[in-house]
Amino acid sequence: MKLPEHPCNCEGRRSFLKKTTAITVLSIAPKALLKAGEQNEAIASFFEKAPIKLQINGKDYSIAVDPSMSLLDMLREQLGLTGTKKGCDQGHCGACIVHVDGQRVNSCLSVAVENNGKKITTIEGIGQGDQLHPMQEAFIKHDAFQCGYCTPGQIMSAVACIKEGKANTPDEIREYMSGNICRCGAYPNIVDAIMEVKKSGQKV
Repeated sequence: MKLPEHPCNCEGRRSFLKKTTAITVLSIAPKALLKAGEQNEAIASFFEKAPIKLQINGKDYSIAVDPSMSLLDMLREQLGLTGTKKGCDQGHCGACIVHVDGQRVNSCLSVAVENNGKKITTIEGIGQGDQLHPMQEAFIKHDAFQCGYCTPGQIMSAVACIKEGKANTPDEIREYMSGNICRCGAYPNIVDAIMEVKKSGQKV
């Protein structure tokens, strides 16, 4: 006796399940691949970073940085030392001046990894706690700033100006400080502030 066929189309049902499963897998696969790709990129990025050691404002740091990262971006973005300003980012304005092993440097033009093992001083490190540096006090006294954006770089250059023996006359100061642009035009007051600190004989 021949049994009656099952009322449902089993073959058609199997085919439908195969198709829907395939569609589901295909829809999930790109997301999984994308996530795996992101993880691989993050891992690759980690291993591409270069470990460096520096002393910044008297404190030792061991960090990993992108080989192409500038000293300026490292200070601001990785260490939160935002006193050093980003102006032109091309070495023309002087807003990013810091001291590296006692010499003034445009930190936007200096690659972070090239400073491995060096001592760096930023505007945050020239004072002693709440006590201002003599140059900071002189800038305040002589109104040697207006908007203040260029001031950290101006002060760092001014300190270097005296340390390097380039502050003997107003003309010499103007020549040495010519790499620091003040768009507010406080140049005469800046020169006065530097001259006062120079004449006072205070240690800078």
